[in-house]
Amino acid sequence: MSDLAPARFTTAEVPARPPLVTATDLEIRLPRGPVLLPRTTARIHPGRITALMGASGSGKTTLLRALIGHLPPGAAVTGTLEVLGRTPHLLPARELRLLRRTEIAYVGQDPGSALNPRMTARRLVAELAADPGEETVLGLLAECRLPLGTGIADRRPTALSGGQQRRLALARALARAPKVLLLDEPTAGLDAPVREEIARLLRHLSATRDLAVLLATHDAHLAGICADHTVRLTPEAASRALPAARTAPAPRSAPGRAAAPGQPEAPRGEGLTAEKVDASFGSGRGRRSALSGVDFAAAPGSATAVIGPSGSGKTTLLRVLAGLHPVHTGHLALDGSPLAARVQRRTREQQRRIQLVPQNPLAALNPRHPVGRQLARPLRLHTTLPRTALPERVAELLAQVGLPAAYADRYPGELSGGQRQRVSLARALATGPEVLLCDEVTSALDTDTALGIMDLLGRLRREHRMTLVLVSHDHALLARCTDTAHLLEAGLLTASGPTARLLPA
Repeated sequence: MSDLAPARFTTAEVPARPPLVTATDLEIRLPRGPVLLPRTTARIHPGRITALMGASGSGKTTLLRALIGHLPPGAAVTGTLEVLGRTPHLLPARELRLLRRTEIAYVGQDPGSALNPRMTARRLVAELAADPGEETVLGLLAECRLPLGTGIADRRPTALSGGQQRRLALARALARAPKVLLLDEPTAGLDAPVREEIARLLRHLSATRDLAVLLATHDAHLAGICADHTVRLTPEAASRALPAARTAPAPRSAPGRAAAPGQPEAPRGEGLTAEKVDASFGSGRGRRSALSGVDFAAAPGSATAVIGPSGSGKTTLLRVLAGLHPVHTGHLALDGSPLAARVQRRTREQQRRIQLVPQNPLAALNPRHPVGRQLARPLRLHTTLPRTALPERVAELLAQVGLPAAYADRYPGELSGGQRQRVSLARALATGPEVLLCDEVTSALDTDTALGIMDLLGRLRREHRMTLVLVSHDHALLARCTDTAHLLEAGLLTASGPTARLLPA
């Protein structure tokens, strides 16, 4: 079903030209399995932007992938689909590669995972450009609003913020001069000013390049100000409702840690702390500071927000606390005991106690292993459950995050972005952690599912005194779910205090 909504960025309405993409009663399902895309009809026109909306798991990513002929093996397709006069999933391999290379471009939900970490931004764009010359490459980077004056063209993806990675991936897609541009959650994990900039950029690109743009999003504000039309998908089965009763096993806390109602007040030295942390990207003359003299503290049972604009160092701070980003100077501690900067040098118990849910779960999940195997691994490493009990515990973990037990047999590539995000959270909860570091864990989820996930985390916090550290650009969510906040700007800690005081009104 299509629901047409006027866009605030659009100019005077003009008659639509023939569509470049047509889907009529298109349905995709797995053999003897669930429906991946419910029956959908849509028309995508040149020079216009169409927003694809719906709950997590409703089929948005599946539809985008169908347009580039990338479907799970054996998927059954009914209805009709035409992209530039061709049916992608029926094309011979050579013709499909040509279509993807020259006429249709796709930017996935986790763009960083598709960027070669060994190549600079300019090389990544030149790799796909018909004209790989300096002027063309820099022009594409500038067109996608990347600040060339900062030397960004010579940085690698790991030295870019999430928003910069998205714009770099967009520049790569535009280097092919496509006729159709597909975007999966292009504003997920970005702050409000960057989201507005992305909206303006997409309007500019659709008009100046005569692009047919289809974007999947949970961002109703983006769709309202940017899209000419909205197509809404509704899942056939409501698998996203989160159960209210199930909880994770109680974390194995140190003796004497009883849960206390209200704001936790930890004795001196308790909790996760960092002092005068310096961290950087690169080395030698290409070294760039990411964090400078940052102090951090999260008491047991607290909920702490890390806020700041895109590129301010929020993700780097979480990765430092998890032991996944090298520290140049500074000290980390857990309950007053020194905590090694590198996760490999931490004890097994310290590794269990501190878990990270990353912003890009696709990069963190093994594409070769089914979900059940990936959830069972931390159970084998950090619990004493017998092997015969693992399937039941895996099913319980999936249920906690609102996924059916049957998803244990799926691979990450068969899941939507929101479903991968929930699997990543379930894997982190498997160890019964005492500190959970969450990097934009609701950015790919619809509002109801996001609130359900946060209610689950809040319940674990209250019942087991689990510490939450949340990075999010959703200030309403942080105001609802956290007590204190740390404000980062350009790698510097500029303020700490109650969330209500630090978040803008």
